[in-house]
Amino acid sequence: MEKKILIINGPNLNLLGKREAIHYGNTTFKGLKKECENYAKKIGVKIEFKQTNIEGEIVSLIQGSDDSYDGLIINAAGYTHTSVAILDALKIIKIPSVELHISNIHSREEFRHKSLISNAVKGIICGFGTKGYLMAIDGLINLIEKK
Repeated sequence: MEKKILIINGPNLNLLGKREAIHYGNTTFKGLKKECENYAKKIGVKIEFKQTNIEGEIVSLIQGSDDSYDGLIINAAGYTHTSVAILDALKIIKIPSVELHISNIHSREEFRHKSLISNAVKGIICGFGTKGYLMAIDGLINLIEKK
């Protein structure tokens, strides 16, 4: 049976291609989504790619993921460092989840070094640019198959 993965993107990721290229590269959000969809199709996985700037919508997406998906990838963006609500939602779900960051959050500003959500996920990928999304898909599939 085809695995289903939810990919949640947090605030300002819709502006990829316009943001600081030194941290985020030149790929647009639309281009990233297309690249992920093509990769998923190639490996026989179904993905749903979501983006919102609203913390409560991210929480709702996480809460609804258990019944509809086999796994979850989250790039919580700025909420990574501030959201106890997203942490709590991730702790509740039963499906495996992976935290993802385009840039290496540990080589940036001090406030970005701390992730509130890391201890609620099974794995973390950061610093590989937008290719990290493909790595996260592969890593999550591995976690799903081990489950």
